[in-house]
Amino acid sequence: MASVTVEAPAKLNLTLDVLGKREDGYHEMKMVMQSVSLADTLTLEQTPGEGIALFSNLSFLPTDGRNLAVVAAREFEKAAGCKMGHLEIRIQKRIPVCAGTAGGSSDAAAVLRGLNELIGRRFSLVQLAGIGRGVGSDVPYCVLGGTALAEGRGELITPLPQLPACWVVMAKPGFSISTPELFAQFDGKKTRCRPNTEGVLTALEGGDLGGVARRMFNVFEEVLPFRKRERVEELKCLLLDHGALGACMTGTGPTVFGLFSEEAAAWEAYQELKNHCRDTFLTQALGSQN
Repeated sequence: MASVTVEAPAKLNLTLDVLGKREDGYHEMKMVMQSVSLADTLTLEQTPGEGIALFSNLSFLPTDGRNLAVVAAREFEKAAGCKMGHLEIRIQKRIPVCAGTAGGSSDAAAVLRGLNELIGRRFSLVQLAGIGRGVGSDVPYCVLGGTALAEGRGELITPLPQLPACWVVMAKPGFSISTPELFAQFDGKKTRCRPNTEGVLTALEGGDLGGVARRMFNVFEEVLPFRKRERVEELKCLLLDHGALGACMTGTGPTVFGLFSEEAAAWEAYQELKNHCRDTFLTQALGSQN
């Protein structure tokens, strides 16, 4: 019987731009991604027999092929050309679901890294990211982690200079956002503002945390339904009022986050945001999985 425990960090979008709709129905994306210390914990246990069993501390999560962790295990077996016996996957969820923070994709990526460890690290991280393309658009990034540029559907990953050390306050308001509806809204509206992705890349090269924070932007913020957009803006203002260098919505939302250079200011902002959102977290930026 072999087992391994793996962390699955949440991801944030420092920038998110949609360049257009592709012929295959997907959208061409350009995003600067960042992993943070808020993470799920996965334990993978390999025993004699066959099949995949998934368990979670959240009873409403699917435990079959609708869960990307199960899909990742099956894709790994195909790529490795071997069965993993009876595999039990236990997920301790801390990342909020439907939050724009890639919790499901990060769990899938953790399964790939964990299974690779169980078979003696046969695949490099880049190879694992390639396997992850068959699981979901965010999975390749979640395999690699750290600071990276994501293009294509989000699966084409270029590592970037690491975001300077900082504290991150994240707050998820109490509503969900439909990703397909948000893309449909974006397709039907001319976007006025776009993120300065090149400016963010230059700031990262120079180790300029403030320069990154000032240029953060997510095009989906413009096409949110009015009341939800108001709530996101309110949370961003609270973060800025409490010392954030910059604030932004991540993914298709609704989670909002701010970057802080000082731990004391981040702590004060965290305490304030907890009064507004049950799901509020004080985290730190992480480097890559290498």
